[in-house]
Amino acid sequence: MSVLVVDFGAQYAQLIARRVREAHVFSEIVPATITAAEVAAKAPSAIILSGGPKSVYDSPAPSLDPAIYELALPMLGICYGAQLMARQLGGEVARTGAGEYGRTLVTRRGPSRLLDGWLDETTCWMSHGDAITVAPEGFTITASSPGAPVAAMEDDARRRYAVQFHPEVAHSEGGQALLERFLHDAAAIAPTWTNASIIEEQVAAIRARVGDAKVLCALSGGVDSAVAAALVVRAVGEQLTCVFVDTGLMRLGEGEQIETTFTEQFGVDFVHVKAQDRFFEALAGVVDPEAKRKIIGELFIREFESVARDLGAGGDGPRFLVQGTLYPDVIESGSGHAATIKSHHNVGGLPEDLAFELVEPLRTLFKDEVRRVGEELGLPEAIVWRQPFPGPGLGVRIVGEVTRERAEILRRADAVVVDEIRRAGLYRELWQSFAVLPAVRTVGVAGDGRTYAYPIVIRAVTSDDAMTADWARLPYDLVERIANRLIREVDGVNRVALDVTSKPPGTIEWE
Repeated sequence: MSVLVVDFGAQYAQLIARRVREAHVFSEIVPATITAAEVAAKAPSAIILSGGPKSVYDSPAPSLDPAIYELALPMLGICYGAQLMARQLGGEVARTGAGEYGRTLVTRRGPSRLLDGWLDETTCWMSHGDAITVAPEGFTITASSPGAPVAAMEDDARRRYAVQFHPEVAHSEGGQALLERFLHDAAAIAPTWTNASIIEEQVAAIRARVGDAKVLCALSGGVDSAVAAALVVRAVGEQLTCVFVDTGLMRLGEGEQIETTFTEQFGVDFVHVKAQDRFFEALAGVVDPEAKRKIIGELFIREFESVARDLGAGGDGPRFLVQGTLYPDVIESGSGHAATIKSHHNVGGLPEDLAFELVEPLRTLFKDEVRRVGEELGLPEAIVWRQPFPGPGLGVRIVGEVTRERAEILRRADAVVVDEIRRAGLYRELWQSFAVLPAVRTVGVAGDGRTYAYPIVIRAVTSDDAMTADWARLPYDLVERIANRLIREVDGVNRVALDVTSKPPGTIEWE
């Protein structure tokens, strides 16, 4: 059983989908151009119409195929979706000149299925200029606010509901409970979408798609590729070969941890390509960050290509490639992926004669859901909750030429930063926390002698999606502990700085 979230361009469409999933119901975001026939083909159990930045009076304004109402599915309209529902079903929407933005007091008006249990007055999050002034025939007005005569309405007989406020936003008191009443009570959808059901469903899908063919997976050290591989292991373990290319630019102990997990815990064939020398040789003398990214990406492809060709030397090579594509990638692309690919966007583009059929077991999941599935599959906490790491690795955290010496200094410095962040209990609260090494030397004093060594910059940010980020206000005593350990334990470091730049104007990574 699933719910379709019709996206009218709202910044909250993904949030609505996530809130539905938190109620243990699978949700799928679809464009406003979807037709009644397409909806019927998907056979959803309910529909939610999202908010959006437009007015119903704009020309053009996003609309909904009127025939969708004839499908008699339970429906919830939110903000713009509520206004569109009202207007298409015969109600009235007006530009009252009294918009509401932010926290707003909403007053109940009589009995209501969705607002059952609410107080007479509740604070909700509003963001609207227009307002519903007359409810369509058959609807009962169940709530109002100073700027919205119809803040909530419902036609319980036809299972149609609408709210002007945003129940999916944490600032709306009782918002999640309202969504759950719509899903479980009004739409009668059982809360059966769980980590266990996701795994069971994906394992069955992988087995049906792969059959007895061989499968290849490039492990990056990140959570997405690790969870995708673990699902394939559960489905067709003996047919999977995992490849880990050690560039010399990974975090401390990363390669060993990945290899131990997938060989000892999951028992899969594992190819550990130790290519550090080739990467450092290729990066010698290169300081431009884009050039570094290109060199690292292309060399990774060549190493991966070599393994793939060796595995297929006898004519019985891997037919499928596992990719850790997540649901936000699918949403942003606007379309599904082709069944056969000749480039792998996670590693920068494979040669044209290395065509694989794609296996994407995570393409319906958000990042937090991937982590929970990883835990259910038994992946170590250190992998499941690992913070994001750039594809080029430490190569873009060394500002300047990448050398073996600088990579080793940064690797040990990064381990100190992360260790202290973990000890402080902040690791999961931060989007990223790491060390940066500018390729300059500074003068310092150690004992009675002069030092000439590298500075280390502590970078820690909070974020929900990496599109924007704020520098983390780390406690001063924590910063002091990190700085003391860096100077004391990491040879080649004599100065520590703290990056207090948000995004924008800066980026999370330095290069």
